[in-house]
Amino acid sequence: MTIAFAGHSRIFSKEAVKDKVKEQVRKHASDADVVCYLGGYGDFDMLCAVACKELKKERGGIELVVVAPYLTLSWQAKIKEMKRYGLCDTAIYPPIENAPPRVAIARRNEWIMANADLVIAYVEQSYGGAYTALKAAKRRKKKIINLCDLM
Repeated sequence: MTIAFAGHSRIFSKEAVKDKVKEQVRKHASDADVVCYLGGYGDFDMLCAVACKELKKERGGIELVVVAPYLTLSWQAKIKEMKRYGLCDTAIYPPIENAPPRVAIARRNEWIMANADLVIAYVEQSYGGAYTALKAAKRRKKKIINLCDLM
């Protein structure tokens, strides 16, 4: 099972949201091996990385994959740092090499949504990158859990 995450860059109830992420990953991937696609930006992405790292320690069978929008030195440094802290096992660059930098994150997000089985979201606004990613998942008829609906 592949789980993706989509959420806002600013989260105020970080611990509560992290607990909900863990609860949903546990619930929907109880016995299966899991690949978690991580974005690496903002509060929601980082709390998802921490939640998945904690679950990996508890149960194993979880691979943490950062999906990079760019092949820049700064992204390589970010991935190296995340690996050092156990927040990712590996990184991939999706087939978006023709995307101009200004749309690379949106294209990366579309690729993530297209390749996920389940999307765990924290989207309470009807604008921005997280909202656009969630719309892409809905368009593809992915299973979506919006944590805002559970809190």
